[in-house]
Amino acid sequence: MSADLPFLPFSKPTIDEATITAVGDVLRSGWITSGPKVAAFEAEMSAYFGGRPVRTFNSGTCTMEIALRIAGIGPGDEVITTPISWVATANVIIEVGATPVFADIDPLTRNIDLDKVEAAITPRTKAIIPVYLSGLPVDMDRLYAIAARHHLRVIEDAAQAFGSEWKGKRIGAFGDFVSFSFQANKNITTGEGGALVLNNEAEAKLAEKYRLQGVTRSGVDGIDVDVLGGKYNMSDIMAAIGLGQFANIEQITAHRRALARRYYEAFGPDFEAQSGAQLPLQAFDSSNYHLFQIILPDHGPSTRADFMNAMKDRFNIGTGYHYSPIHLFSLYRERGFKEGMFPVAEKLGYLTVTLPMFYAMTFADVDRAVAAVKAILIK
Repeated sequence: MSADLPFLPFSKPTIDEATITAVGDVLRSGWITSGPKVAAFEAEMSAYFGGRPVRTFNSGTCTMEIALRIAGIGPGDEVITTPISWVATANVIIEVGATPVFADIDPLTRNIDLDKVEAAITPRTKAIIPVYLSGLPVDMDRLYAIAARHHLRVIEDAAQAFGSEWKGKRIGAFGDFVSFSFQANKNITTGEGGALVLNNEAEAKLAEKYRLQGVTRSGVDGIDVDVLGGKYNMSDIMAAIGLGQFANIEQITAHRRALARRYYEAFGPDFEAQSGAQLPLQAFDSSNYHLFQIILPDHGPSTRADFMNAMKDRFNIGTGYHYSPIHLFSLYRERGFKEGMFPVAEKLGYLTVTLPMFYAMTFADVDRAVAAVKAILIK
C-alpha cells in the first residue's frame, strides 16, 4: 500500500450516461427552469412516500426554513435541535426569528439525545429539528410521542437519510415535515437541491408560494402575492439528474449497506480494543449508510488533522469530518453558547472522521481504507 495508488475520495457522485442524456434533452428542449421534469420528480417521490405531497427546492436548507414558516414559527419561539450537524440546521431557526436551543447527543447513535430534548422543553418551545446523522434515524416512536405530549411540530432534518427506514417504514412516508438534501455528496443528488415532504395539499400550496416569491397565479394573466417568499425553486436540469438517480435508489441503498458490512468485517471484532477508536452503531435495517464515521481515540500524540493528513499523504485516501459543534462557532458564541455546555457533542465533534463511502466503491476500496486506518492507529 502506498501513495502511488489512485486517490480514493471520501465521496463521489455516480451519474450514468442515461442521466447525462436526459440532461442534454432538457437543455435542447428550451425549457430549463421549473417545468415538467420537476413535476415528474415530485410525483415519483410522492409515490415513494406513500402519496404524501412532496415539493422540490434548490437546496435542502430552504426546505427546513420553509417548514418552520409553514408551521408559523418565528420571534419568541424556541426550536430544539442538535449541536452536531451542518450549521444550516440551526441557521434556519435564526433565519425565521426563532431561538435555537441545543440538546446534547447520544454517544452511541451520535444523534440528538431524546432524554436531553425533553429536559430542554419550555413553554416557548414550538418545534424539534432532529438530525439523522449518517442516515441513522432517531427513535421515531419516542420522538413523536414527545412531540405529541408537548404539542410540538417536528421538522425532520433527513438530509442524509433518503432510503433510510424505521421499523420497515421509509423515512418520509410518515411523521410531520421531512426535509431531504440532494447536494453533491448525498446518496442521490441533483447537484444541489432538496425536497420537503408535507402533510397535506394546503401545506404544499403554501410551500409553493414560499419557494417562488409568494406568487399565486390564476387564469392567463392573474397574479397575486400574499406571503413573503423567496427564490428557491428547482430547475428541470436538476430534476432530470434527480430522476436518473432516484431510479436507482434501491440498488444504491443496498450497495451502501453492503459496503458498511464490509467495513465492519474488515475492521474485525478487536479493532476498537486495539486502537481505542469507536465504530458507528450497526443498523442495517434502518440506516442508508450515507456516511461511515469512526471516532478517533481521545488519547495519544496524534490529532484529527494528523490522522487525516496521514491518510492522504501516506495512503492517498480522502477523509472528511462531519460535523464541528455548531454552538462553538462565533455566531453562536455571540448568542451565549460556550465550551462545556454539550460535552458529548464537543468530544465527538472534534474526534469524528468520515471514511470513504460512495456508490462506485468496491470491497477492495473498503479493505484499502481499513488497512490504512489500522496502520495509523494500531502500533
